[in-house]
Amino acid sequence: MSKNRPILLYYKFLLPLLALFLLSACVRLLGEPDITILRTGETPKTNISVGKNKNNVTETGKPNDKIAERKEHINIISTYGGVYNNRKAEIMVANIASKLLIAAGQSNKKFTVTILDSPDINAFALPGGYIYVTRGLLALANDKSELAAVLSHEIAHVILKHARARSERTRTSQIVDRVIDSILGGNSETDQSAARSRLSLAAFNQAQELSADKEGVLIAGRAGYDPHAAARLLNSMRRYANLISGKNENPDDFLSTHPSTPDRIEKVLASARSFGAPGIGQTGRKEYLAAINGLRFGDSPNQGVIIGQKFVHPVLKFTFNVPNNYKLQNSQAAITAIAGDGEAMRFDSAKVPLSMSLGDYLRSGWIVGLEPETVREFEQNNIKMAQARAKTPDWIFRVYVLRFDNELYRFIFATKEETSQFEQAVTKIIKSFRRANNNDYAQIRKNNIALVRAKSGDKIEDLIKKMAPIENKENLFLVLNDLYQDDPLIIGQQYKIVKIK
Repeated sequence: MSKNRPILLYYKFLLPLLALFLLSACVRLLGEPDITILRTGETPKTNISVGKNKNNVTETGKPNDKIAERKEHINIISTYGGVYNNRKAEIMVANIASKLLIAAGQSNKKFTVTILDSPDINAFALPGGYIYVTRGLLALANDKSELAAVLSHEIAHVILKHARARSERTRTSQIVDRVIDSILGGNSETDQSAARSRLSLAAFNQAQELSADKEGVLIAGRAGYDPHAAARLLNSMRRYANLISGKNENPDDFLSTHPSTPDRIEKVLASARSFGAPGIGQTGRKEYLAAINGLRFGDSPNQGVIIGQKFVHPVLKFTFNVPNNYKLQNSQAAITAIAGDGEAMRFDSAKVPLSMSLGDYLRSGWIVGLEPETVREFEQNNIKMAQARAKTPDWIFRVYVLRFDNELYRFIFATKEETSQFEQAVTKIIKSFRRANNNDYAQIRKNNIALVRAKSGDKIEDLIKKMAPIENKENLFLVLNDLYQDDPLIIGQQYKIVKIK
């Protein structure tokens, strides 16, 4: 859960959002050119830097477009946990992007490449030459050519004017702002759920994705990278999506806004064959792994950490627990937990004047189906709280709001059937919310990508034993290294593992 902005939710859409809270962006799987790469707290000294645009006009030449693009750029950085600072990775991304832009005939254009501090596997592009790649995607890729495949795909979207066409469609997202502003009484300008909804509405269509795939492969091939890398990375994205969703291998789409993954892989392979058989072009595996060695993996502690059934936020200084049958998930927008098909929890925050009582806030109209007579204020663990009940035709809600260090937080519990088990779970979670202490902080572990070299006689299971004790580490090792269980290790080659820093 990000500390950057409070968030609001249109509860008509509560349960669909609780499932994943995923952004349908571009790919989920995803002289020298003027490239900017933003590094927090540092002013770029050259024309190669990561995320801050220096131009004052857009490709349309309209100042209003420029203001809107810059504003959206800032919103995305906030929504995705900020800019990730890793100088080795930043320099590598900038160098690859430079080569791709030259190959694409865009050496005189301005592009802004931003590494986002998010574990999501994602990359996307916006008008004005803004290109984003998450550290999660950097962790999944295995060589320079695979990263080049992602960046060239995004560059293709920009030069094919897909980003501009998409921005026109986002005008329809004004309805999202009206919902936030008028129905919920919130502020869409500072609302992360609204920001992600706008981006979701702005997703590229399937025809644009396929054309960007094709053009991206051609750009990467012309830049000297292995054109077959796009197919490898798409397959890794498919496997990773299945892994985190708990599904077995299957050929279905993992993002509904994109062409099916097998279909995309077949098409990018057809484009790659125009350059030749596999094995041509640079891969740059050794250099790539060296650049991401030490890369943060998984949730950022600054955005809160899930430790078993506990959530701890070391920046906002609170913690709470959920029952064993609840599965916690952390997103930029909220903390969610699902218990089977019939129960769910969402924890988020909202901007509310300190002068407004918690009870009055519950009655202020943002809860659909509120039963006003159930509003009750109380105190738990020296924290002021209020609770209420709400009901719709399909769901029963328990809503709790609390003030902690002058910030307002909300728990929303939903169930299809009102059972004693549900009531006990709600009570347990609310009673567990408290100020975090040193013992809680001591449980936080920072996971990073590390490299191990295969020795003679090593098997896959030998390297897996060196992984941190994280969930499903056996399959994670295979996916991170684009391996299958029966694949042999290459003696002397380095492989990625996840280690506790």
